[in-house]
Order: sequence, then structure tokens, then C-alpha cells
Amino acid sequence: MAWNEPGNNNNDPWGNRNRNNGGKNDGPPDLDEIIRKTFGRFLGGGGGGRGGSSSSGGGSSAAFVVGVVVVVLVLFYFVQGIGIVNEQERAVVLRFGEFKEARGPGFRWNPPFLDKVFTVNVTQVRTWSTKEQMLTKDLNIVDIKLSVQFSIDSARDFVLNTKNPEQSLQQASFSALRHVVGSTVMHEVLTEGRSRIAVEVEERLQSYLDSYTTGINVQKVNIEETNPPKEVQWAFDDVIKAREDEERYKNEAQGYANDVIPRARGRAQRMVEEASGYRDQVIAQAEGEAARFTALLTEYRKAPDVMRERLYLDTMQEVLTNASKVLVDVEGGNNMMYLPLDKLMESSGRTVNRRAASAASPADLDELAARVAERLQAENSSTNNIRRREGR
Repeated sequence: MAWNEPGNNNNDPWGNRNRNNGGKNDGPPDLDEIIRKTFGRFLGGGGGGRGGSSSSGGGSSAAFVVGVVVVVLVLFYFVQGIGIVNEQERAVVLRFGEFKEARGPGFRWNPPFLDKVFTVNVTQVRTWSTKEQMLTKDLNIVDIKLSVQFSIDSARDFVLNTKNPEQSLQQASFSALRHVVGSTVMHEVLTEGRSRIAVEVEERLQSYLDSYTTGINVQKVNIEETNPPKEVQWAFDDVIKAREDEERYKNEAQGYANDVIPRARGRAQRMVEEASGYRDQVIAQAEGEAARFTALLTEYRKAPDVMRERLYLDTMQEVLTNASKVLVDVEGGNNMMYLPLDKLMESSGRTVNRRAASAASPADLDELAARVAERLQAENSSTNNIRRREGR
């Protein structure tokens, strides 16, 4: 039956009644309504007619909501896979639980639920410290405070090869510390051996971590404190004080030695130099005397009498110059008299000290001798006069 035949209720091909009746428009159907009906059928919204028209409106709304949800989920899925690896980080990517790659700094995108990404800071220096009691080689107990500074060298090894790398580091530190302290005596642990212990622990700890492939690089191991147990702390304080006194005494003795030895060496060197100078002086004098004697011998051979008298006078002058007595030849006297100038000066110089008297000048000695000679001459003259009177 045609759509416009009688008895067809004036329906158009799109299922709408003829709207001429009732004062409604009798134009062509709306394009929006055609699109809604078409998508409604495609999405299972129902057929035409009035019932179809109402169901198609609800189906289009549901389809729109579903489309929006799908788009949002897709965007969310895409956004979830976006990530940025910082400059100090490294990213370890696993796909379905298997290692895929290790990425450096920069932008990354990995499909969620397929890839699992672990970011690790490889430049940060981390610190772990502990305080433990250790048994030394000489069977003594010490308290040691240890600190370990470390960083991550390999992000892949740190994430995949060890379940808990930091716990492995702690256990390896305990093992290395006990091994080194157990082979060292207590005195070295408490005093100058701390730096050596730290170096040995660092080397042994790094070898352990490398064998475990933890990807950890040990930066520094510090032995911060080494103390005896608190129960015997007072005894060790006394021992340390005694050792400090020992070091102090050693330093004082060394300082005294450093002061005395250079002086002794200087005096010895001075004596050696003086002896060497005296040797040179004696040799030079001997050579000079020998040369003078040779010259005198030559002159003596030329004039023996003159040289003999000259040598006699020079010898007497040298001898009498050092004598402390003065010979006086008084005219008219019977005997030659001598004056002990040293005794006279001691008696006359009681108020003058010995040092000043010995330092008297030759002029003073000559004046004193002249006075004594005059006095003796006067006494001799008086004695002769008395003798002459008695002879008369």
C-alpha cells in the first residue's frame, strides 16, 4: 500500500503522521531526527513509530555517555603511561615481568598494565649507621659505631638482582666489620688503628656487594667511635691516661734530646775547629822558628861573636821581662840588691784588690822602683856615715 493512499492515516515514509491536521506543519522531516533514528537502530535502540521515537532518544543519550567514557578511559590510559626521568634518576622497565630496558633522563611513555617502571636515584649519597659490640683478637669486647655512605652504581642490579639491597648492605657491613675487628687487638681498635680498620672494612664490604651484584657503590666507611664496655670504662680511662703520660714524657725527652744533642755537637765541632786552628798555629810557629833559626845560622856563620852577644842580650831581656824581681846596683854599695816587687805590691796595696794590682801599668812599676831605689840609697848613705864615725 502506498504511503499516501486512503486509509493509511496520512503517515509519511519516516513513520510520522501527516501533521496538516491540527494546525501543524506539513513539511519534510527534520534532519536531526533522521540521524537520531538511524544511530538508534544501529545501536539497538528500536524501530519507528511513536514507541520507536521515544526509545531512540534514550538510546542516543546512552551512546553519547558511553562514547565520552571510552574517550576518557583512553585518555586516562595514555596519561598513566607518561613519565619523566629526572637527571639524577634512572628508569628500569619491565614488560610482563621481564627486563626490557634501562632509560636515562628524559621523557618516557610505557603502556600501563604491560610495563612496570622503577625509578632509582643514582646520584644521592645515602648513609646507614649502626653501633655494635665486637670481640677483638685478644678476646676483649669493644663498642664500635660504624657509618657507611653509599650510592647506587647500577639501577638494574639494584632493582632486579637483590630483593632488599639495603638489608644486604647491612648484613655485609656486619660481616666485614666483625672480620676486621676480630683480627685486630683491642689497643689498635681504641687508638691509632681506627683509620686502618675503616679502610679494610670498606674494601671487604665492596667486595661482598660486588659478589652479590647489588649495584651499590660504597663511598666511605667511617669508624665514628670505639669505646670499651661501660662496666670497665673507668679502668680503660686510667690506661689511656697512663698512655698519654707516656707519650708526654717521650715528647719531653725528645725535646730535651733535640736541645742537648745539637749543643753537644756544636761544642764538639768548636773543639775540633779550635784543635785544627791550634795545630795550624803550632805548625806555622814551628815553621817560622825553623826559618828564623836558619836565617840566624846564616848570620852567625858570618859574625859569630856579634851574633852570640846579640842572642845573649835578647835571651836575658826575655827572661828578665817575665821576672817579678828588680835588681838595683847602688853606687858606693858593696852588694847588688834585689827588690821583690810582687811582695812589695802586696804589702803596699792591701786596700787594692789583686786584680787591680796585677793590672798595673809599666809606668807605675817604674815609678815605684825609682822610689824604692832612692830610699835604699838614702839608707845606705846613712849606714856608711855611721861606719865612718865608728872607724874614727
